[in-house]
This record gives sequence, structure tokens and C-alpha cells, in this order.
Amino acid sequence: MPKLKIKPGVSPFPMPVAIVGALVNDRPNFMTVAWFNRLNGNPPIWGLAIGKKAYTLEGIRANKTFSINIPNVNLIDKADYCGIVSGRDVDKSKLFKVFYGDLESVPMIEECPLSLECRVFDIIELPRTTLVLAEILAAYTEEQYLSEGKLDIEKINPFVFSQPDNKYWVVGTMVADAFSIGKALK
Repeated sequence: MPKLKIKPGVSPFPMPVAIVGALVNDRPNFMTVAWFNRLNGNPPIWGLAIGKKAYTLEGIRANKTFSINIPNVNLIDKADYCGIVSGRDVDKSKLFKVFYGDLESVPMIEECPLSLECRVFDIIELPRTTLVLAEILAAYTEEQYLSEGKLDIEKINPFVFSQPDNKYWVVGTMVADAFSIGKALK
């Protein structure tokens, strides 16, 4: 079957959804981000692409700290709302129970199964977004989201975002063990 040439800006896979928190003018603010991922294991460094005009980015730049909160499907409406309204116009901190870990400048969301306390590692300006690289200083969860002491994706029940259809999806069925299934080809 012949290959079709399509737009190069395509996103061929769903992206995890996170709610990023930062203090902006001494008030917790939250925004939804789907363009992010872990980039380095040790130290743990994650990267987030954030729109240049995002209000939350002002707090990240000022404090050099922020949070990455992984919501479950029970928070899908609040996560979506945080992505469609600006903290310049709406106080989104009232949507959640806010808690703080070791750093007083990092607002995190109690209702999220996983919250990561971050310090800016680097900021890189791209043509349309700002790439924020963050070192994860601490991770917070609850016993109910663990199995054998490890995060359990089924218990967390996160959701993902797809483009260009702009839909949210739940994480599906586990299909194979990583670093194992390919051994049969050796």
C-alpha cells in the first residue's frame, strides 16, 4: 500500500494530560498541559511545552518552581476547564484542595493521584512555545494508587489527549511486558 504524505505537525499518539501549578502573584494558579514527558532518568528531568503567553508560565519564571499533577478521569472536567480559561481572568485555585510539600512556592493538587514537585532546570525558547525543563525534587501519591510499592496505572486511571481530533481517552488494556516481549526475536 503506498504511503500518503500528510502534514508534518501531526501527533500520531495520545499525550498524557497534566495540570501544572505555580504561584503567580502569590496565588496558586493551574493550567492543563498535554505536551510533556520524562526526558532523563537520573536526575529525573521532565520537559513541558507551554504557550508563551500562558499566565502560569509567569509564575514558573518568577519562582523557578512549579508542580506537575496527574489527574484521573474523575477530574477530567476540571482539567479541561484549566486549559480553556486563563488565571488572569479566573481564580482556578478554588477548584482544588491545594497542598504544599517541601517547597512553599509549589502548589499541588490533593485530589490528583500523583503530584510532582519541580524546580526549573532550564528554559528554552522555541518559535511558538517555551520548553520548560524541570528536575523532579519530590513525588507525592497515596497508598490507594500503589501496587507492591509502585505506581499502578489502573488505580491512577489517567487520561490522555489526542490530536488533531481533540479528544480525551482513558488508558487502555496492557498488551505486553516491556523489555520482555521482544526477547523472543533474539
